[in-house]
This record gives sequence, C-alpha cells and structure tokens, in this order.
Amino acid sequence: MAADPGTSKLRGQVIAVTYLLTVIDVFCLFMQFAVTPYLARSLGLDAVGFGYLQTLFGILQLLGGPIFGRFSDQYGPRAALTLSFLAASMFYLILTFTTSIPFLFLSRLPTFFMHSLPGAQMIVTDLTTAQERAGALGKLGLCFGVGIIVGSSLGGYLATRFGLYTPTLIALAASLVSCVIVMFYIPAQTKAKQEGRVPQRSKPSVFNFGELVRLLQFPGVMAIFIIKVLSGFPIGFFMIMFPIISVDFFGLNAASAGYLMSYFGILQLVVQGLMVGQLTSRLSDDTMLMLSIVVSIVVGLGVTIMTNVFHFCIIALPMVFTLCVSGVITDSILTKAVPPSETGAMLGICATIQPLTRTIGPTIAGYLYRHYGVPSFGLFNIIVSVLLLMYLVNRQVKRNAGKKD
Repeated sequence: MAADPGTSKLRGQVIAVTYLLTVIDVFCLFMQFAVTPYLARSLGLDAVGFGYLQTLFGILQLLGGPIFGRFSDQYGPRAALTLSFLAASMFYLILTFTTSIPFLFLSRLPTFFMHSLPGAQMIVTDLTTAQERAGALGKLGLCFGVGIIVGSSLGGYLATRFGLYTPTLIALAASLVSCVIVMFYIPAQTKAKQEGRVPQRSKPSVFNFGELVRLLQFPGVMAIFIIKVLSGFPIGFFMIMFPIISVDFFGLNAASAGYLMSYFGILQLVVQGLMVGQLTSRLSDDTMLMLSIVVSIVVGLGVTIMTNVFHFCIIALPMVFTLCVSGVITDSILTKAVPPSETGAMLGICATIQPLTRTIGPTIAGYLYRHYGVPSFGLFNIIVSVLLLMYLVNRQVKRNAGKKD
C-alpha cells in the first residue's frame, strides 16, 4: 500500500491490519513463553540460570525500546515493523536449532529490535485524533489480551502433543508472514504532513540518547512519565512473584495456576474491549488518570487483607482496570505532549517501563515477599498510590487557580 493514509476508509484499514499484526506478534511471543521454561530445563539450565536469561531479555528490551522508537520516527512504520518481525523471525529461527544453553542465550540477542507493540502504538497514534487516541490505544490492549490467552494455551498444547520445537516453528512461519503483510498493507509513512513550518534540522542518529532526554523536558512530560513508572511498580512487582504466590500462598497446582492466569487475561479483554473506550469517550485524560489511582488504592487494600484465591479473583478486576487505564491514559497524554513527528520516540521511552520492572523487580519483589509476605505488596501499593493521588489533586488545584487568575 503505497498510498498516503489520508482517507477515513484507508486509515481504518491500516489500523485494522495493525491490530491483526499485534495479535499475531503477541500470540507468537506468548506461545514461546509457555514452553521456554521446559526447553531451558531440558537443556540443563537451573532456576538461577533461567533468571539470568530473563534478565538478559529485560535489559535488551530496555535498551532497544527508545532506539526503536526513534527509528520509527525517522524511517516510518513500515520499516520499523519489518525490522521488528525480521528480528522475531531470527529469534525463533535460532530457538529452532537450540540444543545447548549458549544458543538459548544467543537467541535473546534479536529481541533488542523486537518492539512491534510500540510500532503499532505509533501507527494508531498517527492515524487517530486526540479525542480518539485513548480508545484506539485501548483496543491494542484488547489485541494483546487475545494474543496472551490463545498463545499461552496453544503453545503448551502443541509442545505437549508434538514436541517443544513445534510452537517455535509455527511462530517463525507466522513472523515471516507478518513481514509480508507489513510490506503490502502498512504505509511507508503515517505521520501527517506538517505545512507552514520551518525546514527541519538534520536528523540526529537513532542512537542519540540526548534526543530522548530532550523529549522528557517538554512541559509536563517528565511528571507524567514518573507517574507512569511509579504507578506500575507495585502491581508489577506483585505479578512478578505471582507464580510463587500461586503455589505458596494460594496452594494451587500448575493446572489451577494456568486457569487463574487465563481468568486474568479474560478480565483484561473485558476491561480493554468494553470499559476503557466507553470511559475515555466521557471523561478527560486527567480524570481517568486520577480514577485509576483511586482504584489502585482499593486494590492495595484488597491485597493487604486477602487470604485465599477467591479473594484474589474479586481483587483481579480492579487490578486489571488500574493497570489498563493508567497505561493507556499515560501513553495518550505523553504522545499529545510532544510534536507529532516524535511520538514514536516517546512511545519507545514508554516501552522501557515493563523491561525495567522485569529487570529490577525480582530483587525487590523477592525481598518484600520473603521478609513481609503478600500484604507488603498491598501496603506498598497504597503508599505509592496515595502519594501520586495527592500530587495529581494538588496539580489540578493549581491549574484551576491559574485559570481563575
């Protein structure tokens, strides 16, 4: 598709294809995640070594996200998504021939460029208005949930029925097909042409981290970015320890823990598909952000007092709500705060938060759980959320006072 995505019909088609590509990518990734622990064990990798493998993945994603975002801004979404799916293909190809621990670690290197979700977010951001953006980004979360549920369940089934390398081969084929879809259906450029502007200066290198710092210095950006980071830490740490909590605290077996994660994924589909779009069409971004923080306080209280898996099933809905809403709304606010030509870089910076949580989270979460138990996650959540709510309320009061003056 070489045409400029200017018409409403063409924009809708590009966004629909972007949603499809997101489902395929997440499906492939979580199909592989479902079998990686068993593959690692079959190769003789112990729990400590598997932790190193996960840390390597987190660091590569952490470093690669901002660079991928700048690459997207400079070379367009077609080039960026092609790079991401080619890297994914290389990842799955190496895994297909992995028969030793060194190859298992080597397979993680292409993940530096695997960032199709930020690439998809950039396309949706470019092709929607400011009013439509939060709802459209929320639908990407719906696609993410579908990919998680189908990929996790199908990956385990295929590995059990046909061997550990079967999901990897299917993921390799799907990633190569995705490359073809990108070439035919994703435009080379989706950013609106800026008229009446002074000629732009020469483009800095995609590896210029000073440009990323410059983005964070735009008015209001640093504050919202810090809120995004801090609001995600408490629940993120809890989810890192969730496999252990499922066994030690809830007393679940492997099958029951899998069902519980599927339940969590279904809740995400409901929240992203039904609730986020409806709420964002009625409430402002600032109001939605404060609402997510208030709900997070309730979640913290629930985690502090819960004693069994039934309690968690009740708490899971507001937990998913605050995760989804805070993520979507902060992305929406941050992309509106920077020039349209640099939304990809901003989304790349946002994409570093999950890898950062996965990198530092195990140490902090493990310490909290070992010394203070599950209630410590709830208390941590309450403290962080109350402080963030106080800041947001104070900021809103100052804004209202400034409007009156």
